[in-house]
Amino acid sequence: MSKTAVVIYNLGGPDRPEAVRPFLKNLFSDPMILRVPAPVRWLLARFISWRRAPVAQEIYAQIGGCSPILPETKKQRDALKAELGDGYRVFISMRYWHPFADETAGDVAEWAPDRVILLPLYPQFSTTTTASFTLAWYRAAQKAGLSVPTAEICCWPDVDGFINVIASRTDEAIAKLPDGQPYRILFSAHGLPKKIVESGDPYASQVERTSAAVLARIKSPHADHVVCYQSRVGPLEWLQPYTEDEITKAGAEGVALVVVPVAFVSEHSETLVELDIEYAKLALEAGVAHYVRVPTVSADVAFIEALADVVKNTAENGTGPANGTFCDSVHGDCPCLNKVA
Repeated sequence: MSKTAVVIYNLGGPDRPEAVRPFLKNLFSDPMILRVPAPVRWLLARFISWRRAPVAQEIYAQIGGCSPILPETKKQRDALKAELGDGYRVFISMRYWHPFADETAGDVAEWAPDRVILLPLYPQFSTTTTASFTLAWYRAAQKAGLSVPTAEICCWPDVDGFINVIASRTDEAIAKLPDGQPYRILFSAHGLPKKIVESGDPYASQVERTSAAVLARIKSPHADHVVCYQSRVGPLEWLQPYTEDEITKAGAEGVALVVVPVAFVSEHSETLVELDIEYAKLALEAGVAHYVRVPTVSADVAFIEALADVVKNTAENGTGPANGTFCDSVHGDCPCLNKVA
């Protein structure tokens, strides 16, 4: 029986308060994040991580002092392995904290698979996430002596199981509102500097694609909706509208809010702190009558089944989901693979 190593990967997060600063330094040292010459980037990474670490530590203190993203990803790994069955082994790798690509590549090489499939836990492709990890992975694989055929699954912004889970959970959130309460759905995604999108990054268009697919599956009345962006940092202009501005606007207009995170598949600081604490407080201060946040898909059975279908179709047929709704990176037909700067 052939052996297929599936590497699922995500951003990562600090596993203790002392890890916050080096985690931030790793993040801002990435040339796909800070797009400036290397010497300047290294200096900026040191400065930004030093300056932001105390604030970030306060954020993580509100959820136990560390990021829950690795435990969440382990649940997804275990569920995916059970769904894939014999012949597959699922490995975890993170971009900016343990387990790093070097660590995971070493473990994969030791298992000696016949092929590797890289599966992002980012539904939408961006050069700052999927492309960044892919570059790191091939460097790590070469260092580990891992030279087997490798398929890159670049994105799955509207794969059925993913969309169905979000739509179902959105309907459940809407049902919590009082009868007759006007409401607006905010599809909130992590932001990007506008200049990155203008350079050709497809992330924003894929966020729109995810949001439209969810909207089409929701059973509740849902005419009022906005796609917006959260988590911006620094002085640059980011993708708009900003989630916090939409919350303030909803308060002024007297509508309730159902907030749907469409770019995160596990709970972490951007959902548990930014959405659940900071934005909920903002909503209260802005006079939003009801503020309901939809949970992430986590290890929901239908979502895991969707990921397994993506992996199996890639392994068996060299294609993505059976319905062909994601970009075909295996055959080089994916516009996401245009290596935009």
